[in-house]
Amino acid sequence: MSTRRKPRRARLAVFKFASCDGCQLSLLDCENELLALGESIDIAYFLEATRKTIRGPYDLALVEGSITTPHDAERIRRVRSESRFLVTIGACATSGGIQALRNFGDAHEFASVVYARPDYIATLATSTAIADHVPVDFELHGCPINKRQLLEVISAFIAGRSPTVPAHSVCVECKRRGTVCVMVARGVPCLGPITHAGCGAICPSFGRGCYGCYGPDEAPNVASLMKAWGQLHTPPDAIARVMRTFNANAPEFRGALVHEDDQG
Repeated sequence: MSTRRKPRRARLAVFKFASCDGCQLSLLDCENELLALGESIDIAYFLEATRKTIRGPYDLALVEGSITTPHDAERIRRVRSESRFLVTIGACATSGGIQALRNFGDAHEFASVVYARPDYIATLATSTAIADHVPVDFELHGCPINKRQLLEVISAFIAGRSPTVPAHSVCVECKRRGTVCVMVARGVPCLGPITHAGCGAICPSFGRGCYGCYGPDEAPNVASLMKAWGQLHTPPDAIARVMRTFNANAPEFRGALVHEDDQG
């Protein structure tokens, strides 16, 4: 009788910080694919899906959300120490998320206006990406992330290879689906030329400019796009509204805003 032991399955952990849970739900949306993946992994920690948890160390940690409190700044260091590989998922984890709009104002002043007892609120002045606090092995962009890309990332790390995720911009997706460029044809400001692919160019397909949900692509030429927007006579406040959304704190987007603010 064979006594050969089965290989240990990889331990997957999913952690949440400041976020809306949308990227964790993208993992649950995998449904049948997730069941198949379950043959290779043990979901050791995933409070969105189950109360049962297994202590670390973990082979792969998926982290959703940004760092907005002193407690979370400490907790992410603990997560990092317990994880062989750490992958950040979504705009909050990769650039600070929509809550990073606080970075352009005074968070403590906001708290004093919103809360009757702001002294009870323990918060940082900024909302920052996970990579600003600990080393990260891979960043998966999106608001929310693309579940197919997520499955690719998980499979790649389990197999010990590099993930194959497109590095091109949304413009390539528009061309592939035959969508007419909204900037050229209609003069609509669009972040597609500098935004990471992954959404399938949903907004341009409905005649709307890209809002940059997937963050800056690998080599965004922000200055060139801002020049093109200037030729469309886009006012600075309109530029700020488009840039200050899901990835406002991404260095490339934030830098463009600083330039526009200086010009204004």
